[in-house]
Amino acid sequence: MDETQTSDAVPETEPEFSSVLPPFVTAAKPAADIRTRIQEAGGLSLDRLPMLSVVFDRLATACSDAAKHLAASSTFYSLNGVESGRFGEFLDSYDANAVVGIFHAPGWDGHVLVGLDRDFIYTMTEVLFGSDGSEPPVEDERTFSAIELRIAQMVFEQVGKALESSFGLVSQTSFRLERTETRMEFAVIGRRSNKAVQARFLLQALNRGGEMFLIIPQTVLNPLRPALGKVLTGESSARDPRWAEQIAAEVQKTTVRLRAVLEERHLTLGEIAGLKVGQVLTLDATPATRVKLEGNDRPLFWCRAGQSQGTYVLRVEDAISPEKEGAHGLLG
Repeated sequence: MDETQTSDAVPETEPEFSSVLPPFVTAAKPAADIRTRIQEAGGLSLDRLPMLSVVFDRLATACSDAAKHLAASSTFYSLNGVESGRFGEFLDSYDANAVVGIFHAPGWDGHVLVGLDRDFIYTMTEVLFGSDGSEPPVEDERTFSAIELRIAQMVFEQVGKALESSFGLVSQTSFRLERTETRMEFAVIGRRSNKAVQARFLLQALNRGGEMFLIIPQTVLNPLRPALGKVLTGESSARDPRWAEQIAAEVQKTTVRLRAVLEERHLTLGEIAGLKVGQVLTLDATPATRVKLEGNDRPLFWCRAGQSQGTYVLRVEDAISPEKEGAHGLLG
């Protein structure tokens, strides 16, 4: 009978994974590509886009200037805030309460959305029809009339021109109004989950107002990051020459009252109280004494007094330096 012999031999130990498997190696990706993907996934950091606020401020100013040519009463646009979020969330807050215009920007190959809430349209309608604001504001939750929709389209056309001039600082493109919508579910220029930036503007007129909002998808702003991240300092070659000429022309029309001072005397309150009609005050000035020419209580020039064709005249001799004049006053 065969006997089975058992062996007490120890089985061979399995090799360690560290000695068998090759080291874990990942494929290297360009740093720029990784950085771009991280930025797109994390959304836009508005703090790193300082020029965006500058563009929106210019947009508010341009809209205010355009409204001045349409209404007799004053209308004023102001930037109320800039925030980033989801495209669908921005639209939901204005559901059944606004009219939106979809603009196509050929230079960016994208779309932007501009909206006017109900209060904005009601206020603008009253302004354009000459209301003085004495009647209470309209608060009806009704559908917009044909006239109100036509006024909204006119405002959108003005905003399109203002967008073109405002974004001219960073990128040249036109903004063409494609259509208007009153239902937010039809105002689609991308997925509702896509990230976007919204700027809100307040309209103030007739002691009431409304809100205009601008929504720009992140995919449209991503190519503009380098230009929007710059900070303009000093003189800018992109400034509007017509605006600069207009400002200079208006400043030069300012009326300034000039005063010629021959001599100044310091009297006590008692001496002033003792002055009487007919009393003669002796001055130390002579015909050779220079006259100080002042404007808005600020010294401007030293002049010489004289006569020409029977009237007194002044000849400007030297400009007065505020620093030297202040030092001269301290030294007595």
